[in-house]
Amino acid sequence: MDRMDDTLIDVPRGLTNVVAARTALGDVRGHEGFYHYRQYSAVDLARERTFEEAWYLLLFGALPDAGELDTFRGRIRAARAVPDAVRSLLPAIARLTADGDALAGLRMALAAVAAADGVRPLYDEEPAQRLEDAIRVAAVTPVLLAALHALAAGREPLQPRDDLGHVAGYLYLVTGRVPTEREERALSAYMTAAIDHGFNASTFTARVIASTGADLASAVGGALGALSGPLHGGAPARALDTLDEIGTPDRTDEWVRHTLSDGGRVMGFGHAVYRTEDPRSRMLRGFAEGFGGPRVEFAVQVERRVQELLAELKPGRELHTNVEFYAGVVMELCGIPRSMFTPTFAAARVVGWTAHILEQAADGKILRPSSRYVGPAAPEPLPARMPAVS
Repeated sequence: MDRMDDTLIDVPRGLTNVVAARTALGDVRGHEGFYHYRQYSAVDLARERTFEEAWYLLLFGALPDAGELDTFRGRIRAARAVPDAVRSLLPAIARLTADGDALAGLRMALAAVAAADGVRPLYDEEPAQRLEDAIRVAAVTPVLLAALHALAAGREPLQPRDDLGHVAGYLYLVTGRVPTEREERALSAYMTAAIDHGFNASTFTARVIASTGADLASAVGGALGALSGPLHGGAPARALDTLDEIGTPDRTDEWVRHTLSDGGRVMGFGHAVYRTEDPRSRMLRGFAEGFGGPRVEFAVQVERRVQELLAELKPGRELHTNVEFYAGVVMELCGIPRSMFTPTFAAARVVGWTAHILEQAADGKILRPSSRYVGPAAPEPLPARMPAVS
């Protein structure tokens, strides 16, 4: 509902539980441990359908039939080509960002692709062109990420293969080998589960920028900036670092007690929304156990003991395993290096961002909140200018 007066409304810090927009794309029901994309459970989609099917669902509102899916995959293949002018820039971008923010290079590369494509502001585009922009940005993102990763390691980027699906093709570009069926299914499940998750910081950022009528790539660039923050997108690698620091199951108690006594956080546990086990974590644990091996057995042991310790040391807090804990394990098992964990998340979430951008652009209302001023009382008379010291 639009308000016509200028009365300020105080809301909780962080805008917690504040409804900032309406969406038909999905929802997170944290107390139930459930979230969905449109009318379907996101976890069911991740387990039973392909990444491209979930992508189609968000864009078009229904799951595709076989013919529609084949056509959509053709649109994705056509949209992932990197312009020659941008390809020549990638080595310099990789050098500039090799030791910094893993997503900084993607922000530069996407801006260059948008410039090369002549992308116009959303405000000036018809819905059909906005949709083309959305598919273009989401399709080219994993290609750019893999190319920058290869160049930073001193290798020539591989070219996308038309015989591989979106997830298998991404794994091939990153690892240099065609993935096994188990690897493709596990990573597809993770990436599908990561497509969207409510009005998180990066999604909200994308919608704010889209509400101004800016071009779609700029809105995605803003979302990437939000995702680069350690409180948002860096947790899978940090959760895997936890396993490395613990080392062996018998050291779990000592490590957790020491970490908490020093005011630290046990990465991979607790969530801002869920008050139950994160449904994504439960699903990914199953995919990890499908691989088997000492690493997975160790992760399961640590998960169980850490939850027992958190219940003892943080009574009354609902600190269950979240998606990041097993996401890192699954990505490692699929051959993705730790430096590519957050970029892989971005390669999935860009589909959700672009769907939200399209929805916000169709709304046409600029997001323009207010702030409550708490500084010195104003106005005060300006003090006399001090004479210059000679």
